[in-house]
Amino acid sequence: MKPRHQRMLWISAGLLALAAAGTLVLNAFQSNLVFFFTPTQVAQGEAPQGRAFRVGGMVKEGSVKKDGENVQFVVTDFAHDVSVSYTGLLPDLFKEGKGVVTQGKMQEGRAFKASEVLAKHDENYMPPEAQHALDQAAADKAAKSLKLPN
Repeated sequence: MKPRHQRMLWISAGLLALAAAGTLVLNAFQSNLVFFFTPTQVAQGEAPQGRAFRVGGMVKEGSVKKDGENVQFVVTDFAHDVSVSYTGLLPDLFKEGKGVVTQGKMQEGRAFKASEVLAKHDENYMPPEAQHALDQAAADKAAKSLKLPN
């Protein structure tokens, strides 16, 4: 084989290996990508079915029901609610009326099965996505209340 052909063979093999590595990295990134949705977006059907995602908002007052390690509560953005069930220990800062982000999948009957629950860590912090969602829901609610009937 001529040196020129050997060089082309090595370049081709290198490009093939680089393409395979890129494909594996993108596949791993895609499988670990988790999107954030608000209760309003979940109610509108924008959340994926059968795939993990995050829901964030406020824990609705009076909605927490504990039965050992099984917990049920409602996450709200003050426009729509999502029922959440979780099995495990909740963070110490988890409370009614406080911000929360849950990760899991939608189950049948509009219930969300959480695999992870994250609570805010101090008085001033809320995940930016959750804060934006609450602000948007409040603005939408205010706009609806200002509309005059015809």
